[in-house]
Amino acid sequence: MLFGAHVSAAGGISKAIDRIEAIGGNAVQVFTQSPRMWKSTQHTPEELERFRSRRREARVRHVTCHALYLVNLASRDAEIRSKSFEALRATMEVARGIDADAVVFHVGSHLGYGFDEAVKVVAPPLRELLGLTTDGLWLCLENAAGAGGTIGRSVAELAALCDALDGHARLGICLDSCHWWASGVDVSDAEALDQALEDLDSRLGLERLRVLHVNDAKTPLGSNRDRHDVVPRGLLGNGLATFLGHPAFRDLPALLETWPEDGLSSADIDLLRRLHRRGRRRKRG
Repeated sequence: MLFGAHVSAAGGISKAIDRIEAIGGNAVQVFTQSPRMWKSTQHTPEELERFRSRRREARVRHVTCHALYLVNLASRDAEIRSKSFEALRATMEVARGIDADAVVFHVGSHLGYGFDEAVKVVAPPLRELLGLTTDGLWLCLENAAGAGGTIGRSVAELAALCDALDGHARLGICLDSCHWWASGVDVSDAEALDQALEDLDSRLGLERLRVLHVNDAKTPLGSNRDRHDVVPRGLLGNGLATFLGHPAFRDLPALLETWPEDGLSSADIDLLRRLHRRGRRRKRG
């Protein structure tokens, strides 16, 4: 397993590599532009080259780009759908420029008009975006906590999206521990996690798993509320060892997205590694 975190790209996207190297991570997630603004960031060729060069020097083995939070490919507002598509395309292009391994995004919300209809709306733009993937770059759907009309709240919904896209070979899945917990999967319980992953394997195939977001949760199991907490301060606590130690996740990047008030440090990456080791011992036992 690889261990890392979402870090800032302030000062140039290549600074993300400097920051993850400083805290001892070998995997990183970064925004390619402000997550709360439609306007894309223009990265110079020199900056993209520095990112690739620094990645090799720092031995960072996995890079994920996270799309901005405003994306909603299922919106009934044509302008929002258009902006969402353009933002995702810009993220994909930057991801290609830095030789990233994955682009992770939230599909959005149908806001009540229904999942089946939403699939028909989001499939065409997703098919076009998948045309920008490469042998090394995957487009990854992130599971949702399940509030309102959010899309991807269950493995069944993720599988329906995959089926609508003819099972595209480079359509991946990003699993967020907090989101899965909030949607009703107890990721701290070995039997429940086994069953959930068996379901995912039968519907999608474990080979589609590409990225893990490791977040604790502030709200109860099945709450459908997306409220991250710092690992291991939330309701999952040290139970996240079960999640991190599962053999299905063995070769994946595990990325922190929530950190203490005083910022990320090597202690946070070391904590992930300890929880992983504890979970592996528990699984073997």
